[in-house]
Amino acid sequence: MASAETSNRILEAARSCLLADGYAATTTRNVAERAGVPLSQIHYHFGSKDEMILELLRAENDKLLQRQVEMFERDLPLWKRWDIACDYLDEDLASGYVRVLHEMMAAGWSSDVIGKEVTGMLRGWNEVLTGLADEAYEAGLDFGSLRVKDVVALASCAFLGAETMILLGLEDQRTPLRQALRRVGTLIKRLEEDTA
Repeated sequence: MASAETSNRILEAARSCLLADGYAATTTRNVAERAGVPLSQIHYHFGSKDEMILELLRAENDKLLQRQVEMFERDLPLWKRWDIACDYLDEDLASGYVRVLHEMMAAGWSSDVIGKEVTGMLRGWNEVLTGLADEAYEAGLDFGSLRVKDVVALASCAFLGAETMILLGLEDQRTPLRQALRRVGTLIKRLEEDTA
């Protein structure tokens, strides 16, 4: 079996184990069994469980971050791009990416190495949002006393917080998280119309 093929099989098995059992219960032995490879192959390709899971997260994060950059670069009103970002949230929840991200965020609380890596990934998302917020301010959108960094922090926390609560099963009629995020898009649309 080719090296890249083995590596991909291991990552797919790691993804399956992580989604089924969570980070704490995922072991290199379980991943090796699921991938149908000797345990030594995991250590050869990745070195450790943490590095294996981080590689899985890096690959998915890079792909989705690029998707977001391409969407934000489109010539669409800001509210429409926000609405598409809400669609992406649904896709990312369904694909398991959000679960992997949050598992690694939690692991990062007790591992400096994982914490720094995940923080770097989240900063990448904030950089994309900063470019979008800068564009909105240059277009004359008035967010009151909020500055670009404030808008980015609030948008980032809104999505991360919603993801956390959805993963915990806290989305219901009393806490309509997806609906609330979409209504922010309606508010942005109103701001854009007032600016025009």
